[in-house]
Amino acid sequence: MPPFVGINDSGGARIQEGIDSLSGYGQIFFRNTQASGVIPQIAVIAGPCAGGAVYSPALMDFIFMVEGISRMFVTGPQVVKAATGEEVSAEELGGAMTHATRSGVAHFTARTEEECFREVRKLLSFLPSNNAEDPPFVETGDPLERQEERLLGIVPTNPNKPYDVKEVIRCIVDQGEFFEVHKSFARNIVVGFARIGGHVVGIVANQPYHLAGCLDIDSADKASRFIRFCDCFNIPLVTLVDVPGFLPGTNQEFGGIIRHGAKMLYAYSEATVPKITVILRKAYGGAYLAMCSRDLGADVVFAWPTAEIAVMGAEGAVEIIFRREIEGALDPERERERLLEAYRQEFYNPYQAAKRGYVDQVIDPRLTRLKIGRALEVFWSKREERKGKKHGNFPV
Repeated sequence: MPPFVGINDSGGARIQEGIDSLSGYGQIFFRNTQASGVIPQIAVIAGPCAGGAVYSPALMDFIFMVEGISRMFVTGPQVVKAATGEEVSAEELGGAMTHATRSGVAHFTARTEEECFREVRKLLSFLPSNNAEDPPFVETGDPLERQEERLLGIVPTNPNKPYDVKEVIRCIVDQGEFFEVHKSFARNIVVGFARIGGHVVGIVANQPYHLAGCLDIDSADKASRFIRFCDCFNIPLVTLVDVPGFLPGTNQEFGGIIRHGAKMLYAYSEATVPKITVILRKAYGGAYLAMCSRDLGADVVFAWPTAEIAVMGAEGAVEIIFRREIEGALDPERERERLLEAYRQEFYNPYQAAKRGYVDQVIDPRLTRLKIGRALEVFWSKREERKGKKHGNFPV
Protein backbone atom coordinates (compact mmCIF):
# COMPACT_ATOMS: atom_id res chain seq x y z
CA MET A 1 0.00 0.00 0.00
CA PRO A 2 1.41 3.44 -0.93
CA PRO A 3 1.22 6.69 1.06
CA PHE A 4 -1.84 8.89 0.65
CA VAL A 5 -1.72 12.59 -0.30
CA GLY A 6 -4.99 14.51 0.00
CA ILE A 7 -5.37 17.90 -1.71
CA ASN A 8 -8.04 19.88 0.11
CA ASP A 9 -10.05 22.83 -1.21
CA SER A 10 -13.52 22.76 0.34
CA GLY A 11 -16.04 25.11 1.87
CA GLY A 12 -17.48 22.35 4.03
CA ALA A 13 -20.62 20.25 3.92
CA ARG A 14 -23.29 21.08 1.30
CA ILE A 15 -26.24 22.33 3.29
CA GLN A 16 -28.66 21.21 0.54
CA GLU A 17 -27.62 17.56 1.01
CA GLY A 18 -28.37 17.56 4.72
CA ILE A 19 -27.38 14.48 6.67
CA ASP A 20 -26.09 12.71 3.56
CA SER A 21 -23.19 15.17 3.33
CA LEU A 22 -22.42 14.60 7.01
CA SER A 23 -22.43 10.86 6.37
CA GLY A 24 -19.86 11.34 3.60
CA TYR A 25 -17.56 13.19 5.96
CA GLY A 26 -18.00 10.55 8.64
CA GLN A 27 -16.96 7.82 6.23
CA ILE A 28 -13.84 9.75 5.25
CA PHE A 29 -12.90 10.27 8.92
CA PHE A 30 -13.38 6.57 9.60
CA ARG A 31 -11.08 5.62 6.73
CA ASN A 32 -8.45 8.16 7.81
CA THR A 33 -8.44 6.56 11.23
CA GLN A 34 -8.27 3.00 9.88
CA ALA A 35 -5.31 3.97 7.67
CA SER A 36 -3.49 5.75 10.52
CA GLY A 37 -0.23 3.95 11.32
CA VAL A 38 -0.61 1.75 8.23
CA ILE A 39 0.27 4.25 5.48
CA PRO A 40 1.65 7.78 5.79
CA GLN A 41 -1.12 10.34 5.21
CA ILE A 42 -0.31 13.86 4.03
CA ALA A 43 -2.78 16.72 3.61
CA VAL A 44 -2.18 19.69 1.33
CA ILE A 45 -4.49 22.63 2.02
CA ALA A 46 -4.77 24.30 -1.38
CA GLY A 47 -7.62 26.68 -0.65
CA PRO A 48 -10.37 27.11 1.93
CA CYS A 49 -10.94 24.17 4.24
CA ALA A 50 -13.85 24.82 6.58
CA GLY A 51 -16.31 23.05 8.82
CA GLY A 52 -16.22 19.27 8.66
CA ALA A 53 -13.58 19.42 5.91
CA VAL A 54 -10.86 20.31 8.44
CA TYR A 55 -11.09 17.03 10.32
CA SER A 56 -9.82 14.74 7.59
CA PRO A 57 -6.52 16.69 7.42
CA ALA A 58 -6.43 16.80 11.21
CA LEU A 59 -6.54 12.99 11.28
CA MET A 60 -3.62 12.73 8.86
CA ASP A 61 0.07 12.70 9.77
CA PHE A 62 1.26 15.97 8.23
CA ILE A 63 -0.45 19.13 7.00
CA PHE A 64 1.02 21.50 4.40
CA MET A 65 -0.38 25.02 3.94
CA VAL A 66 0.36 27.72 1.36
CA GLU A 67 0.73 31.32 2.52
CA GLY A 68 -2.03 33.62 1.31
CA ILE A 69 -4.06 30.74 -0.16
CA SER A 70 -4.75 28.16 2.53
CA ARG A 71 -7.44 28.65 5.18
CA MET A 72 -8.51 26.23 7.90
CA PHE A 73 -11.22 26.84 10.48
CA VAL A 74 -14.17 25.01 11.99
CA THR A 75 -16.28 28.18 11.88
CA GLY A 76 -15.49 31.05 9.51
CA PRO A 77 -15.19 34.77 10.32
CA GLN A 78 -18.89 35.48 9.70
CA VAL A 79 -20.03 32.74 12.06
CA VAL A 80 -17.50 33.83 14.68
CA LYS A 81 -18.82 37.39 14.52
CA ALA A 82 -22.44 36.26 14.75
CA ALA A 83 -21.75 33.94 17.68
CA THR A 84 -19.24 35.93 19.75
CA GLY A 85 -19.14 39.45 18.30
CA GLU A 86 -15.44 39.08 17.46
CA GLU A 87 -14.24 40.56 14.18
CA VAL A 88 -11.38 38.63 12.60
CA SER A 89 -10.13 38.16 9.06
CA ALA A 90 -10.00 34.76 7.39
CA GLU A 91 -6.20 34.97 7.23
CA GLU A 92 -5.83 35.81 10.92
CA LEU A 93 -8.34 33.17 11.96
CA GLY A 94 -7.10 30.26 9.87
CA GLY A 95 -4.21 31.25 7.62
CA ALA A 96 -0.97 29.33 7.14
CA MET A 97 1.09 31.34 9.63
CA THR A 98 -1.64 31.20 12.28
CA HIS A 99 -1.65 27.42 12.17
CA ALA A 100 2.12 27.12 11.79
CA THR A 101 3.01 29.35 14.74
CA ARG A 102 0.07 29.50 17.14
CA SER A 103 -2.21 26.46 16.89
CA GLY A 104 0.36 23.94 15.66
CA VAL A 105 -2.18 22.49 13.22
CA ALA A 106 0.12 23.03 10.20
CA HIS A 107 3.44 21.18 10.07
CA PHE A 108 4.80 22.94 6.97
CA THR A 109 4.18 26.21 5.15
CA ALA A 110 5.21 27.27 1.66
CA ARG A 111 5.13 30.54 -0.26
CA THR A 112 3.72 28.97 -3.43
CA GLU A 113 1.91 25.81 -4.44
CA GLU A 114 4.95 24.71 -6.47
CA GLU A 115 7.18 25.01 -3.41
CA CYS A 116 4.58 23.17 -1.36
CA PHE A 117 4.56 20.14 -3.65
CA ARG A 118 8.36 20.10 -3.76
CA GLU A 119 8.36 19.89 0.03
CA VAL A 120 5.77 17.08 -0.07
CA ARG A 121 8.06 15.09 -2.39
CA LYS A 122 11.01 15.76 -0.08
CA LEU A 123 9.06 14.50 2.92
CA LEU A 124 8.03 11.36 1.03
CA SER A 125 11.71 10.63 0.29
CA PHE A 126 12.21 9.93 4.01
CA LEU A 127 9.14 7.71 4.48
CA PRO A 128 8.39 4.05 3.75
CA SER A 129 5.33 3.23 1.67
CA ASN A 130 3.64 1.57 4.65
CA ASN A 131 4.24 0.16 8.11
CA ALA A 132 5.46 -3.19 6.76
CA GLU A 133 8.47 -1.60 5.05
CA ASP A 134 11.66 0.03 6.26
CA PRO A 135 12.39 3.68 5.38
CA PRO A 136 14.28 4.10 2.08
CA PHE A 137 18.07 3.76 2.33
CA VAL A 138 20.07 6.29 0.30
CA GLU A 139 23.81 6.13 -0.25
CA THR A 140 24.80 9.72 0.50
CA GLY A 141 28.57 9.38 0.14
CA ASP A 142 29.09 10.96 3.56
CA PRO A 143 31.51 8.69 5.50
CA LEU A 144 30.24 7.54 8.87
CA GLU A 145 33.70 8.12 10.36
CA ARG A 146 33.60 11.83 9.54
CA GLN A 147 34.51 13.93 12.58
CA GLU A 148 33.42 17.53 13.07
CA GLU A 149 35.82 19.71 15.02
CA ARG A 150 33.03 22.29 15.32
CA LEU A 151 31.27 20.05 17.82
CA LEU A 152 33.93 20.92 20.38
CA GLY A 153 32.84 24.55 20.41
CA ILE A 154 29.12 24.70 19.63
CA VAL A 155 27.86 23.80 23.13
CA PRO A 156 29.11 26.34 25.70
CA THR A 157 30.51 25.01 28.96
CA ASN A 158 28.56 27.77 30.73
CA PRO A 159 25.20 26.04 31.40
CA ASN A 160 23.33 29.36 31.22
CA LYS A 161 24.55 30.28 27.75
CA PRO A 162 22.27 29.39 24.79
CA TYR A 163 23.24 27.91 21.42
CA ASP A 164 21.45 26.60 18.34
CA VAL A 165 21.02 22.82 18.60
CA LYS A 166 20.39 22.69 14.83
CA GLU A 167 24.10 23.36 14.37
CA VAL A 168 24.80 20.16 16.32
CA ILE A 169 22.26 18.26 14.22
CA ARG A 170 23.75 19.45 10.93
CA CYS A 171 27.21 18.34 12.06
CA ILE A 172 25.97 14.83 12.85
CA VAL A 173 23.67 13.97 9.91
CA ASP A 174 24.53 13.06 6.33
CA GLN A 175 25.53 16.06 4.20
CA GLY A 176 24.21 18.37 6.93
CA GLU A 177 20.69 17.84 5.55
CA PHE A 178 17.93 18.13 8.15
CA PHE A 179 14.26 18.22 7.16
CA GLU A 180 12.59 20.00 10.05
CA VAL A 181 8.96 19.37 11.00
CA HIS A 182 6.82 21.99 12.82
CA LYS A 183 9.62 24.52 12.37
CA SER A 184 7.67 27.55 13.59
CA PHE A 185 5.69 25.93 16.43
CA ALA A 186 6.97 25.22 19.97
CA ARG A 187 10.49 26.20 18.99
CA ASN A 188 11.94 25.09 22.31
CA ILE A 189 12.03 21.58 20.85
CA VAL A 190 13.25 20.58 17.39
CA VAL A 191 11.96 17.55 15.48
CA GLY A 192 12.57 16.34 11.96
CA PHE A 193 14.04 13.76 9.60
CA ALA A 194 17.62 13.17 8.49
CA ARG A 195 19.93 10.36 7.44
CA ILE A 196 22.92 8.92 9.25
CA GLY A 197 24.97 6.47 7.22
CA GLY A 198 22.20 6.50 4.62
CA HIS A 199 19.55 5.36 7.09
CA VAL A 200 16.56 7.57 7.91
CA VAL A 201 16.27 8.72 11.52
CA GLY A 202 13.82 10.90 13.40
CA ILE A 203 15.55 13.52 15.52
CA VAL A 204 14.14 15.07 18.69
CA ALA A 205 16.27 17.77 20.33
CA ASN A 206 15.88 20.46 22.98
CA GLN A 207 16.53 23.98 21.66
CA PRO A 208 18.33 26.17 24.25
CA TYR A 209 17.72 29.27 22.10
CA HIS A 210 14.04 29.23 23.09
CA LEU A 211 12.77 29.06 26.69
CA ALA A 212 16.24 27.68 27.56
CA GLY A 213 15.12 24.36 26.06
CA CYS A 214 12.48 23.76 28.75
CA LEU A 215 9.63 21.40 27.96
CA ASP A 216 6.18 22.97 27.98
CA ILE A 217 2.66 22.06 26.87
CA ASP A 218 3.16 22.74 23.16
CA SER A 219 6.61 21.17 22.90
CA ALA A 220 5.39 18.01 24.66
CA ASP A 221 2.51 17.71 22.18
CA LYS A 222 4.79 18.38 19.22
CA ALA A 223 7.40 15.83 20.27
CA SER A 224 4.90 13.15 21.27
CA ARG A 225 3.13 13.25 17.93
CA PHE A 226 6.43 13.02 16.05
CA ILE A 227 7.74 10.16 18.22
CA ARG A 228 4.58 8.15 17.62
CA PHE A 229 4.75 8.74 13.87
CA CYS A 230 8.35 7.47 13.74
CA ASP A 231 7.38 4.42 15.75
CA CYS A 232 4.49 3.68 13.36
CA PHE A 233 6.78 3.61 10.34
CA ASN A 234 9.94 1.94 11.64
CA ILE A 235 12.04 5.11 11.84
CA PRO A 236 14.71 4.99 14.59
CA LEU A 237 14.72 7.86 17.08
CA VAL A 238 17.81 9.93 17.92
CA THR A 239 17.28 12.20 20.93
CA LEU A 240 19.64 15.08 21.76
CA VAL A 241 19.21 16.26 25.33
CA ASP A 242 19.85 19.66 26.88
CA VAL A 243 16.87 20.28 29.13
CA PRO A 244 16.73 22.20 32.43
CA GLY A 245 13.24 20.97 33.29
CA PHE A 246 9.57 21.59 32.61
CA LEU A 247 8.59 25.24 32.19
CA PRO A 248 7.30 26.59 35.54
CA GLY A 249 4.33 28.91 35.99
CA THR A 250 0.59 29.05 36.60
CA ASN A 251 -0.20 29.12 32.87
CA GLN A 252 1.54 25.80 32.40
CA GLU A 253 0.05 24.17 35.50
CA PHE A 254 -3.48 25.40 34.78
CA GLY A 255 -3.07 24.36 31.15
CA GLY A 256 -2.28 20.79 32.16
CA ILE A 257 1.48 20.47 31.79
CA ILE A 258 1.26 17.29 33.90
CA ARG A 259 -1.08 15.69 31.38
CA HIS A 260 0.79 17.00 28.34
CA GLY A 261 4.22 16.09 29.71
CA ALA A 262 2.93 12.57 30.33
CA LYS A 263 2.38 12.26 26.57
CA MET A 264 6.13 12.29 26.01
CA LEU A 265 6.72 9.71 28.71
CA TYR A 266 4.05 7.52 27.12
CA ALA A 267 5.24 8.02 23.53
CA TYR A 268 8.86 7.12 24.24
CA SER A 269 7.91 4.20 26.48
CA GLU A 270 5.51 2.88 23.84
CA ALA A 271 7.98 3.17 20.95
CA THR A 272 9.67 -0.08 19.92
CA VAL A 273 11.98 1.32 17.22
CA PRO A 274 15.70 1.74 17.99
CA LYS A 275 16.11 4.63 20.45
CA ILE A 276 19.48 6.34 20.79
CA THR A 277 19.98 9.20 23.25
CA VAL A 278 22.85 11.67 23.44
CA ILE A 279 23.04 13.98 26.49
CA LEU A 280 24.78 17.17 25.37
CA ARG A 281 24.57 19.30 28.49
CA LYS A 282 21.74 19.72 31.03
CA ALA A 283 19.49 16.79 31.89
CA TYR A 284 17.49 17.65 34.98
CA GLY A 285 14.63 16.00 36.82
CA GLY A 286 11.51 14.67 35.16
CA ALA A 287 12.42 16.39 31.90
CA TYR A 288 15.58 14.25 31.75
CA LEU A 289 13.39 11.17 31.98
CA ALA A 290 10.97 12.52 29.36
CA MET A 291 13.81 12.92 26.83
CA CYS A 292 14.18 9.17 26.32
CA SER A 293 16.29 8.18 29.30
CA ARG A 294 17.46 4.63 29.90
CA ASP A 295 14.39 4.06 32.09
CA LEU A 296 12.03 4.94 29.23
CA GLY A 297 13.60 2.31 27.01
CA ALA A 298 16.58 3.96 25.34
CA ASP A 299 18.69 1.24 23.73
CA VAL A 300 21.91 3.25 23.97
CA VAL A 301 22.65 6.40 25.98
CA PHE A 302 25.74 8.45 25.18
CA ALA A 303 26.86 11.56 27.07
CA TRP A 304 29.27 14.33 26.23
CA PRO A 305 31.76 15.34 28.96
CA THR A 306 29.70 18.54 29.35
CA ALA A 307 26.63 16.54 30.45
CA GLU A 308 25.02 17.44 33.78
CA ILE A 309 22.60 14.74 34.94
CA ALA A 310 20.84 15.62 38.18
CA VAL A 311 17.49 15.93 39.92
CA MET A 312 17.66 19.71 39.65
CA GLY A 313 20.01 22.66 39.16
CA ALA A 314 22.90 23.04 41.57
CA GLU A 315 21.68 26.28 43.16
CA GLY A 316 18.27 24.88 44.04
CA ALA A 317 19.68 21.56 45.21
CA VAL A 318 22.22 23.16 47.54
CA GLU A 319 19.58 25.50 49.03
CA ILE A 320 17.40 22.50 49.86
CA ILE A 321 20.00 19.96 50.97
CA PHE A 322 22.33 22.27 52.90
CA ARG A 323 19.95 24.98 54.14
CA ARG A 324 20.86 24.53 57.81
CA GLU A 325 24.60 24.46 57.12
CA ILE A 326 24.38 27.68 55.10
CA GLU A 327 22.21 29.48 57.68
CA GLY A 328 24.50 28.40 60.54
CA ALA A 329 27.75 29.39 58.85
CA LEU A 330 29.75 32.45 59.90
CA ASP A 331 29.85 33.52 56.26
CA PRO A 332 26.68 32.09 54.60
CA GLU A 333 27.54 33.33 51.11
CA ARG A 334 31.02 31.84 51.19
CA GLU A 335 29.66 28.56 52.57
CA ARG A 336 27.02 28.48 49.82
CA GLU A 337 29.71 28.90 47.13
CA ARG A 338 31.84 26.18 48.71
CA LEU A 339 28.91 23.75 48.81
CA LEU A 340 27.91 24.67 45.26
CA GLU A 341 31.37 23.84 43.97
CA ALA A 342 31.44 20.57 45.93
CA TYR A 343 28.00 19.63 44.57
CA ARG A 344 29.04 20.41 41.01
CA GLN A 345 32.20 18.35 41.35
CA GLU A 346 30.26 15.40 42.74
CA PHE A 347 27.11 15.40 40.62
CA TYR A 348 27.52 17.75 37.66
CA ASN A 349 29.25 15.32 35.35
CA PRO A 350 28.11 12.23 33.46
CA TYR A 351 30.40 9.79 35.25
CA GLN A 352 28.12 9.12 38.22
CA ALA A 353 25.33 8.17 35.81
CA ALA A 354 27.75 6.04 33.77
CA LYS A 355 28.97 4.32 36.92
CA ARG A 356 25.39 3.33 37.76
CA GLY A 357 24.54 2.14 34.25
CA TYR A 358 22.26 4.99 33.14
CA VAL A 359 24.83 6.14 30.56
CA ASP A 360 26.56 3.59 28.35
CA GLN A 361 29.52 5.71 27.34
CA VAL A 362 30.92 9.20 27.78
CA ILE A 363 32.13 10.17 24.32
CA ASP A 364 34.25 12.76 22.57
CA PRO A 365 31.71 15.09 20.88
CA ARG A 366 33.57 14.68 17.57
CA LEU A 367 32.69 10.97 17.58
CA THR A 368 28.94 11.53 17.99
CA ARG A 369 28.07 10.75 14.37
CA LEU A 370 30.15 7.57 14.37
CA LYS A 371 28.75 6.36 17.70
CA ILE A 372 25.14 6.92 16.60
CA GLY A 373 25.82 5.24 13.24
CA ARG A 374 27.38 2.18 14.87
CA ALA A 375 24.46 1.93 17.31
CA LEU A 376 22.02 2.08 14.39
CA GLU A 377 23.87 -0.80 12.74
CA VAL A 378 23.55 -2.87 15.90
CA PHE A 379 19.89 -2.12 16.58
CA TRP A 380 18.53 -1.78 13.05
CA SER A 381 17.04 -5.28 13.17
CA LYS A 382 15.55 -4.72 16.61
CA ARG A 383 12.11 -6.28 17.01
CA GLU A 384 10.22 -5.93 20.26
CA GLU A 385 7.04 -7.79 21.12
CA ARG A 386 4.79 -6.21 23.72
CA LYS A 387 2.10 -7.84 25.83
CA GLY A 388 -1.15 -8.25 23.94
CA LYS A 389 -3.77 -5.59 24.58
CA LYS A 390 -6.35 -3.73 22.56
CA HIS A 391 -4.55 -0.40 23.06
CA GLY A 392 -3.17 1.75 25.84
CA ASN A 393 -4.90 4.83 27.22
CA PHE A 394 -2.78 7.67 25.80
CA PRO A 395 -2.99 10.78 28.08
CA VAL A 396 -4.69 13.10 25.60
